[in-house]
Order: sequence, then C-alpha cells, then structure tokens
Amino acid sequence: MRIHEAAKKLNIDSKILIEHLNKKGINVKSHMSTITEEELEIVKEIFKDERKEAKTEAKIEVKTEAKTEVKTETKTDVKKETPTQTVKKEIPLPEKKEIKKQETQVAAVQQEKKEAKNIIEVNKTITVGELAKQLEVKPTELIKKFFSLGLIVTINQTLSEEEIQIIVSEYGKEVKFKEIAGDDLFVEVVKDKEEDLTKRDPIVTIMGHVDHGKTSLLDAIRESNLVSKEAGGITQKIGAYKVETPHGGVVFLDTPGHAAFTAMRARGAKGADIVVLIVAADDGVMPQTIEAIDHAKAAQVPIIVAINKIDKEGVQPERIKQELTKYNLVPEEWGGTTQYVLVSAKKKIGIQELIEKIILEAEMLELKTNIKTLAEGVIIEGRLDKGRGPVGTVLIQRGKLKIGDPFITNFTYGKVRAIINDKGERLKEAVAVIPVEVLGFEDVPNSGDKFRVLESDKQVKEIATKRAIELRRMTEEKKKKKMTLEDFHKKIKLGVEKKLYLILKGDSVGSIEALADAIAKISAETDTNIQIIHKDVGDITENDVLLADASNAIIIGFFVTALPAAKELAVKEGVEIKIYHIIYEVVDAIKASLAGLLEPEYETVKIGEAEVRQKFFVESENKYIAGSYLKTGKVYHDSIVSIFRGNKEIIKGNVTSLKRFKDNVKEVKEGFEFGVVVDGYKDIQPGDVLVFYQEVQKVRKL
Repeated sequence: MRIHEAAKKLNIDSKILIEHLNKKGINVKSHMSTITEEELEIVKEIFKDERKEAKTEAKIEVKTEAKTEVKTETKTDVKKETPTQTVKKEIPLPEKKEIKKQETQVAAVQQEKKEAKNIIEVNKTITVGELAKQLEVKPTELIKKFFSLGLIVTINQTLSEEEIQIIVSEYGKEVKFKEIAGDDLFVEVVKDKEEDLTKRDPIVTIMGHVDHGKTSLLDAIRESNLVSKEAGGITQKIGAYKVETPHGGVVFLDTPGHAAFTAMRARGAKGADIVVLIVAADDGVMPQTIEAIDHAKAAQVPIIVAINKIDKEGVQPERIKQELTKYNLVPEEWGGTTQYVLVSAKKKIGIQELIEKIILEAEMLELKTNIKTLAEGVIIEGRLDKGRGPVGTVLIQRGKLKIGDPFITNFTYGKVRAIINDKGERLKEAVAVIPVEVLGFEDVPNSGDKFRVLESDKQVKEIATKRAIELRRMTEEKKKKKMTLEDFHKKIKLGVEKKLYLILKGDSVGSIEALADAIAKISAETDTNIQIIHKDVGDITENDVLLADASNAIIIGFFVTALPAAKELAVKEGVEIKIYHIIYEVVDAIKASLAGLLEPEYETVKIGEAEVRQKFFVESENKYIAGSYLKTGKVYHDSIVSIFRGNKEIIKGNVTSLKRFKDNVKEVKEGFEFGVVVDGYKDIQPGDVLVFYQEVQKVRKL
C-alpha cells in the first residue's frame, strides 16, 4: 500500500505518517513509497493510543468546565432572587448523568463541525482553478502541488475523479462528489423484499461470425421465416424477441454485430444474462468468433456454444471444440464448464436441446425480478420514425410499464404513448421481462441507456432539465477522460492506476503473438497487470473501438490502419489508437508508461565543499551558526552534511538552516560566504570542513 493511501485510511496528512514511520525505524521517503500491512498495523496502534490519550484529556477538561459553570450560575441566581433575605431553598447541582449527556452532545457537535470542515463537496467535472477556490488556495500553489506529485496541469484543465481525490487528500481533506440530478435513479442495486421477487426469464444474445447462422437459428427457435428479410447476410435491426417454450420464456436480443451489447455495458447496464456463441461447423473459428468471445468475457457473461450446420457432410465438431479450448471454452465432457450443443438451424436439429441448456444455465444463475413496482429497463436501440417520431426498443427488466407512464433515460425523457411487442401487437401494459417498442420519447434514446418510470410528469421534467445541463458538460469532457498511454503513466505516478487494458490488431498471427509475448514479459518483469482483452488480424474496426470504449482500453495497431469509420468513432468516444511499425516501439511506449510503478531508488551525490571560518551563537534562535565559505559546488537548505576535522569525519547530519547575511536562502553557490546550522550539533570549530550531499533519485529502467 502506498503512503498516501494509508494516510487517507488513517485520516491524517502523508507527512505526519512518514514522520511516525521513520521514528519506528521504517524507512520511507515520500508519499509514493509503499508499506506492508504489518507496518500499517504498527502505525494504527500508535495513533489508537494517541487518540485515547487525547480523548481522556478532553473529557477531563469538559468536566471541569461544566462544574465551574454550574457553581457560578447558582450564586448569581441567589443574589437576584433574594437580595435581603436568607435563602432556604438550594438549587441542586445537575446530576452526573446529565453532565455526561451534555459532554457527549458538545463532543458530537464539535466532531460534526470538524468533519464538515474536512470535507469539500465538488462537481464530478471541475477544473484546477475551480478546485483551488474550493480548497481556498491559490491556483499556482495547487499547480505546484500537482507538479510535486509528477503531474503537469493547467489552470483550465478538467480533472478526473481520481486526481481530485488524491490532491484533496494532500491537503488533509476528503472529497464528496455532487450527484447529477437523477443519478440515484439509475443505480442498479435495488433492494427488493424477498416476497416481492419472482423467477424471471433469461435474456440471451446470439453472437458469432457473419453467415454462421444467427438469424437462421432464431428462425428455427421462433418457427418463423425471418431469414428471407436478411440483406447480404447482415441481420436487420429487429431488436429483441420473446420466445415462449415448454420450458419457459426466453428473451433473445437480435442486434447487428455486437453494438448494442457493448453499448449497454459501456453505460453500466446489464443487457444479457447468457451469450450463445454460434460457430459454423464447416467454417470453424473466425475473427468475429474471437471478437464475440472477448466481448462476452469482458462483460463476464456465461457462454453456451452452438456448433451450427452439423447436417453438412464431412464436418468435424470435435475440431471446433478443440479450437475453442484455446479461448478457455472447455466442454463439460472434457472436464470444463462450457456447455456445447450440436445444431442445424436449417433442419431444426438440436434446437430443443439448446433451449434446455439455456434454461439450465438460467436456473444456475437464479434470475429473479420484482414485477410489482414501476418499470425499469434498458434501451436496446433507438430510431427516428417519420410517422411516429422518436421510438425506443426497451427491454423491461423490472416492474410493469403502462400507457401514460412518465419516464426518464440517461439522456432523454418522455411519456408512454404506445407499447408494441415483437409481434406488432399494441399492449396496454408490459410486465418484466419483455422487449417492447415504446413511443413517446422527447428525443431518440441511445442504445444502452437506462430506462426508468417515475411517479409524476413534474418529477420527470424537473430532473431532466437539471440533468441536461450537467450531461452536456460531461459529454464534452468524456473524450478527455478515456485512457491513453500518457494518462496511464500520470495515474501510476498518482498511485491510482495499476491495470492496463489493451486491444492488439496486427498484420499477421505471428506478429500479434510476438507482440503479445513481449507485453506478457513486461507484465511479469514489473509485476503489473496488463490485460490483452482482444487480439486479432486485420485493420482496426468500429467493433474494436466499441470494445475499447466499454473496457477503457487502448488500441495498439501493428502494421495495420484504422478504418475511416473506426477513426471517426474513436475521436467521438475519446478512445486512443496507437499505430506502430517496429515491435520495440510498442514495448518502449508501454515500458515508459509503466516506469512510474517501480519503487524509486536514491543515491547520495556530493554537491559541494565548504570551510568553517567563524562560529556564532544566536540567542534569539538559540542556535550555533557556522560562518563558512563555499569552496566548490553548491549547497541547498535541505542538504546532507558531513563535518570533517582533519581527515576524520566527526558527524553526519542534515542542514536545517541556510543563511546569507540575515536572510534565509534555499541555495548558496561556489565562492560565496554563508551561515549554516547543522541539526543537533553545536561543537563546530573554525577550520572544520563541511562536505555537502544531496539524495538524487535514480532513473530506473525496465
């Protein structure tokens, strides 16, 4: 654990923690140094004892004050009431219990004030200048503080949440981020009463390579003819369907490519419970197959493999299984955990078995929902219909949606004017889990946005108006907040980033494997977490950018280019694409970013030498000052110094004060006279030689 993290846990300043650790013989040099859990426990005990003592002292002080006040009040009251009579009735002193209660209340109020003073509330998007105002410091001071942490910023630069937390902790404060209006409405964790929960249908998405039979498989399951509506083998934007089977209902998401699936994950929404990976038995594992596996794994969604076209002659399903084991999709019969099904969408072979396996997987997931509440869900896709206006396909995941319900999404709002199911039927209400088309949006909703019904139109409009202002600002800043190699290096320096996600695209399998091996070697050597979430042959596509956006990853291309559409999307989403032609350039770029993770090493370097000419005692400061002449080099106000008498070293210590005439200075150069105070040493004599040193951080290479 780094020092600044430990200090934050203990609610103290990093400098104080460093002092206590050094006193205990634990050698740490800066807020970026690390300590073990055992060392942290030692410090916790020290502060525990100190706080106990402080608490006892405070308690005694409060008790004394309380008793004094009571006594004084009693005497004053007696004089006012009976100036010429003897008082028979005495006013009783408050009981001990009452005094104790008052003490507790006073202490609680003081503690609240103290805590309030140490917490600053800021927006999630704030500039350096704005934060300086909140901290009540000059912007230049704040910029210097960032610089001392290894981060160069400008006054108008927008800071990330991690950067804000780190810098605020340096000032001994905590930060509380202001929520955007309505943000709390989109928190996914909702505590329902157990009696309100009922078993729900699983949500499944079919993913795989083009022409491997995604729509044919859906056609076979639904016993309808959707294949004829395909154009050029690309699935049309039908959206989502609910299929009723003898084993229960199953909702299928049917989207072109993996756009909606990834967009939902990028916005924090859970779209699918299960992924059915379709692989053609006559074609095998293809680039989009691998891409689909990476998407599902990144979303941590279980995969069922459907090997299609088994009716064709000469196909070898076992070969497909063998190929997929490379991607950790080991069949159950081989001792793995992945369910495989052999199917033929054309001849409707294995369809029932596939549905049974989906139902079985769903039972293991124990899927439940509350249908008694207001509707919540996720936008599968949105479009502008010429006759009906903005339309959204909504997957209702919780509750009941009715005509007239006011609703809000991440970026728009509206009132339900119509509900249409996947068969084109108009409904009065839709109960979870079901995909429906909803009419009544103010603007076209985004794929992956969360959808929620509220109690009233007024509540919806108030929240939507407030959100619009903040969200516009956040959308502008979004590009700046995506991870880049430079950002990763900065975040390492701040101690807030230890994981790097990469997507590799290359011109050949060999070059990609060589690059992946080199990156794995860097990860092992530096004990850092570099994860390659997807690697493939070919140019960088929109799907690569979508995956990078959802995973906060960096795309590295090797002897490839980014397609124009991918470049455009990357600029829009703020995803970094780096293209290289030499493998060592990639390695060097990653090494440079990771260098900040290595613990710093220091070496002591001689910087100057001086001769003591006079010795002074300054009564006002109670210090002995050595009046000296700097023969070579220079000396700083925080240098290390060795005192030599003859050829023998007398003592080694630290410079605590450096003066030119009567002024304190930070540095003295060769050929000048100066005064110096050495910490804890008084017996300096004229003729002594002072040798000055400075601790310099070594540049560590990987």
